[in-house]
Amino acid sequence: MSLLNLTLAQFLGLLGAGSALLIVLYLLDRSRRRQRVSTLRFWVEANRAPETRRRRRIQQWPSLLLQWLALALLLAALGDLRVGSRGQASRDHILVLDTSAWMGARAADRTLMVEARELARAWLRRLPAGDRVMLVRADALTTPATPFTEDRALLEEAIARSQPSATALRLGRALAFADRLRRSGGNAGEIVFIGSGRIAPEELAQPARIPDGLRFLEVRGEMDNCGLRHVVLRRDPQDPSLWRILARVRNYGRRPQFRRLRLAFGGSPAGEAVLSLPPDSEHEAAFSLRTQAAGWLELRLSGRDALADDDAAVLELPALRPIRLLAYTRQPESLRPLLATNPWVRVEFRPPEAYDPVAAADVVLLDQFCPPELPRIHSVWLDPPADRAPAAVRRSVSQARLSRWRTEHPVAAGLRTRDLWLASARVLTPAQDDVPIAEVDAGPVILARAGRPKAVIFGFQPLATAMRYEVALPLLFANMLRWMAPEAFGLQEVLAHSAGSLTLELGEDGGGEVRVVTDGDHSLPFTLERNRLELFTSSPQQVRVLTSAGERVVSFALPELAQARWSPPAGVRRGLPPLRAQSSPRLGLWPWLALAAGACLWLEGRLYGRFRPAAAHGPTRLSWRAISGWLRRTGVARS
Repeated sequence: MSLLNLTLAQFLGLLGAGSALLIVLYLLDRSRRRQRVSTLRFWVEANRAPETRRRRRIQQWPSLLLQWLALALLLAALGDLRVGSRGQASRDHILVLDTSAWMGARAADRTLMVEARELARAWLRRLPAGDRVMLVRADALTTPATPFTEDRALLEEAIARSQPSATALRLGRALAFADRLRRSGGNAGEIVFIGSGRIAPEELAQPARIPDGLRFLEVRGEMDNCGLRHVVLRRDPQDPSLWRILARVRNYGRRPQFRRLRLAFGGSPAGEAVLSLPPDSEHEAAFSLRTQAAGWLELRLSGRDALADDDAAVLELPALRPIRLLAYTRQPESLRPLLATNPWVRVEFRPPEAYDPVAAADVVLLDQFCPPELPRIHSVWLDPPADRAPAAVRRSVSQARLSRWRTEHPVAAGLRTRDLWLASARVLTPAQDDVPIAEVDAGPVILARAGRPKAVIFGFQPLATAMRYEVALPLLFANMLRWMAPEAFGLQEVLAHSAGSLTLELGEDGGGEVRVVTDGDHSLPFTLERNRLELFTSSPQQVRVLTSAGERVVSFALPELAQARWSPPAGVRRGLPPLRAQSSPRLGLWPWLALAAGACLWLEGRLYGRFRPAAAHGPTRLSWRAISGWLRRTGVARS
C-alpha cells in the first residue's frame, strides 16, 4: 500500500496535529456539565465561588476513538491510498510534439508527422502505468493538448489528432514552457521532444536553454525540397498597367536543384524562368506582366519534392481603374500636355456646347464657362465668369503676386513656389466650407470646397499666366485629382507570404491611420513603430493593410518552413528509454475510505451527539453488548 498525493511524513504530521487538537477539545469542552434547575433560591452552593476542576482523564474515549479514526480515514483518502506493488514512484512527464509546417514533408511513402506519432506512441508504451503525461503541441505557438493524465487512451487520441500547422517551430519557447510546467508539478519526470529539429533561423543566434532531463526523439529524413518563400507584385508608378513581379525561391536540401518557375495569368502562360539553386540557398526571379483587367495570377514550380504546399502561389490582381476626366474647353491643345500625360488619368475633351450634367466620368473640368446646371460629380473650375461663378468674386486684380500656399491642405501639399506674378486674377470670397489654397495680398485666388461632390475653383486661367512654366502646376493638378479620387492613386501591392510573422516598411505612409483587416472585415492586432508594421497570423488567410497612401493585400498562403537545424548539446538523451517492467495497476481506495470516515462520524454522532436516543442519560458505556443491542433495535442485524 502507498500514498500517491502525500508522503508518509506529511500523513503522520497531519494526523498528529489533528489528534492533538481532538484531545485538547475533549479535555476542555467536556470538563464541565450544564444542569438545568427550576430556581436558585434553595441552591446553597450558588453563593459559593465556583471551583474549577479540570478532568485528568477522558471518560468518553470511544467517541474520541471514532473521531480519530474518521480523521485518519479522511487523510488517507486525501493522500490517495493505493493497494498494490508500489515499485518506482510515479512521475509527471511532458511530451512536446513538433507540429510545425515542416512535419508535413514526405519521406518515402509517409509524412514526418506520421512517424512522429508512432514515436510518441512507442514512448508512451515504455512508461509505467502510474506515470502521468501532458501532451504539448509546438510550432510558432506552444499549445497544451491534454492535462497531466494517466489515461493512455486520451493521450493517444490527442496524438492522433495532431496535424502539421502553417508556421515554423520556436523550440526555445516550447522548452521553456514545458520546464515551467514540470517544475510546478510533483515528482518531475522527463521532457520529451519529438520532431525533425528544424527551427527558425533567429533561434540559432539565441540558443534555447536546455532544461534538465530532456530527451530528443528525432524524426529522421533527409529530403530534397524547393519552395516559394515570398512573392511581391507592384504596379509600375510610371505605367499603372504594368505589374512588376518578384518571386523568391529557396532550396532547403543539401543537393543542387534545377527547377522551372512558370507564371500564368487567367490560365494562360505569361512567363517562365529556369532556376539553378545551390544547396541551402535562395534565388530571386523577376517577371513583368501588362494587364488592366482583374484576374488570378499563379506561380508554380515544376517537379515533385518532399513538400507540395510551397510549390505554388495564387494571387488575385485588381483591375486598373484610372480616373475618367471629362474636360469642357475651347482650347484642348493647351490642356492636353497637362492632363493627357498622366498615366493614371483618362481624358476626354468636349466643347462647352456638348455639356452633359450626367455624363459618365469621375471628374469634370470646366474651362472659362459656367453650365446652366451644376455638375453632379467632382469638378474643377478654371476662371469661371464672374456673374455665374460658383464662388462670389470680391474684386479683380492685375499683376498680383502669389504670396501664400495653404500647404496643410492636400491640394497644396508640397507646393513651395513664391514670387509668382499673375497678370490678372479674381479674388474669391470663401463660403462656409471653402478652404483657401493659394492667396495674393488681396485675398484667396484658389478655393477648395469639401463635400459631395468636391470642387476646386480657380480665379484665373493658370495656362494664361506664368504658372504654366512652373513645376507647381502639374503637381497642383495631381494633388487635386488625388484629393477628389484617392482610390485611383492608391498604392496597390499584392504579396504572397508564409504564415507567421510579417514586417512591412510603410515609409512616410505610416504616419496616418493604419488598419489591418481580414477578408471577413475583422481587425487583426499589429504593432507600429517607426513606420514599421509587424503582425502575426498562425493560419493561412488574406489580410489587407490600409494606409492613407493606399492598400496592400497580403496572402498568407505559403507555409513557414524552418531553415536551420537544431543540434542537441551533449547530455541530452537520445532515443527511446529502456522498457520498464509494468507494475500491476493499483487499486484506488479513496472513495471507500471517505465512506468509512463518514460512517464513523455518523456512528459517533448517533451514540454521543445531540440526536442520540432520549433514553440515554448520563455517561454512555460502550460495549459489544450495547452495540449489538442497538443494531438489533435499529434492524441492521438480527439476533
